Amino acid sequence: MARYWPGRSLLELYRGQMSWRELRVFLRYLPTDSATARSVRGSTATEDQWTLDRHLLASAVEAMRENTFAMVKLHGDPKKTRQLKPPDPIERPGVEARKQKSNVIRFGGRHGSGAAQLAGVFGGRAATQ
Repeated sequence: MARYWPGRSLLELYRGQMSWRELRVFLRYLPTDSATARSVRGSTATEDQWTLDRHLLASAVEAMRENTFAMVKLHGDPKKTRQLKPPDPIERPGVEARKQKSNVIRFGGRHGSGAAQLAGVFGGRAATQ
C-alpha cells in the first residue's frame, strides 16, 4: 500500500480515517505489476515481466537471428558452415522450447543405409540387397 498510495496505511481503516469504499477502490485499481494483483491472477513476477511488447520484441530478435543464420549458411563457405547449428530460441514463459528432431534418417556410414527407417516412416518394407 505504501508503494502505490504513499502516506496511507491500513491502520487508517481501523482508526476510522479511511472508509471501506476507499480501500475497495484502491484495491480495484492497483497496477498489474503489484503483488496483490499478481496474487489475484495467480501469476509470478517473472511471468508478469513478459508483457505483449516484450514477447513481440523477443520474436523479432529470434527472426533476425534465424535470418542471419540462414544467410551465413547459404552464402558462406560450405566447409566452414557445415557445423553451424541454428540459434536457440529465447526462453520465455508460456512458450515451449523446440524439440530436437529424433526422426533423422542417416544414409551410409556406420548407421547403415537408412532403408529400414524410411520403411517405418512411410509404412512399407525395407528393400534388402
